Amino acid sequence: MNADIADAQKQLQAAGEVRTKQNAAFKRTVADQQATQKLLSQALAVLKSVYDKKASAAAGSALLQIEGAQAPPAGFSGYKKQASGGVLGLLQQIINDAKAIEAEAKHDEAAAITAYEVFTKATKDTVDEKNEKVQHAKKHRAKVEANLVQATKDKASNGLELEQLSNAKANIHAECDFVTKNFDIRQAGRDEEIEALKQAKAILAGSNFGFLQKA
Repeated sequence: MNADIADAQKQLQAAGEVRTKQNAAFKRTVADQQATQKLLSQALAVLKSVYDKKASAAAGSALLQIEGAQAPPAGFSGYKKQASGGVLGLLQQIINDAKAIEAEAKHDEAAAITAYEVFTKATKDTVDEKNEKVQHAKKHRAKVEANLVQATKDKASNGLELEQLSNAKANIHAECDFVTKNFDIRQAGRDEEIEALKQAKAILAGSNFGFLQKA
């Protein structure tokens, strides 16, 4: 779990770096497109002003006289009018494209922000969950280790007690062996003592104690 947490944190850091680069690129794109729109809008305004002046009635009359004197080649009819319309249309198209690029960049940025926030929240939730499990595992491990220490102490104490009991057993066994081995000898000695006492009693019982009478 610790390895998973470390990996998730690395991914989160990497995602943050990517998000920073994406945001920087977004800002550059928007700035470029807005600058393009501003510049081309100014140029479009100037060109419109120029073409509007040339489209005045006097200029139109002069152009008609020129066209009447010499007809333009086939395929070039109304060239100047088309040129002005083409240039203005081209500039307007570029402005529209710049606006579309800006709008797309903003849309992509919003989507990237949402995706990053979702990923960040999910990753942090996972890290928090695993951290909680790690803490629970540490507490459980500490409890197990404490039980192990106590069990080790109990084992040592029981071992000492067993050793003492074993020594006591050995001592008692030795005493029992001594008693068992010497029982017959002691019993024979006791029998001899009893027999001697019986004989002494018989002697005393059968004696007339003549020396006492003479006295």
